[in-house]
Amino acid sequence: MAALFRIMMMFAGYTAACIAASLVLTIGTLTPNWNEVMNSFGVPSPAVQSAALWAVVALGTVTIFVVGLLPTLLVMVLAEGLGLRSAVVYGVLGGLLALAGAYGLDFAGYIAAPDVGLSHEREVFAAAGIAGGLVYWLFAGRRAGAWK
Repeated sequence: MAALFRIMMMFAGYTAACIAASLVLTIGTLTPNWNEVMNSFGVPSPAVQSAALWAVVALGTVTIFVVGLLPTLLVMVLAEGLGLRSAVVYGVLGGLLALAGAYGLDFAGYIAAPDVGLSHEREVFAAAGIAGGLVYWLFAGRRAGAWK
């Protein structure tokens, strides 16, 4: 019975992590140019703009949930089996999973010329992964391996 409860908590944590990651990703990518985007579509009402923002977050949540399910499931099962309970571990793993999911596993390609920093998109993806990892830790990671 305890294992079934842990599986349900892991699923709830993953769902909440996808929502948090989508929210950070949407805010980080759209809000710098939000007024320009909304004005180009002719949407002057703040209520409609808010509804549009939440619609983008909902679509992003579903996309992140489906695309990231298998690699994240592997990390969740390993963390649960090893009993990893540190928030730092979940934040780092979330950031790495987000970057790997967005850009592939070519981590050597992330290192740019010395005078050029990380691009804004990579920073936003890493922040979204970190947020997702920390939200998952709040729901399920704090008690990882407690069912054993």
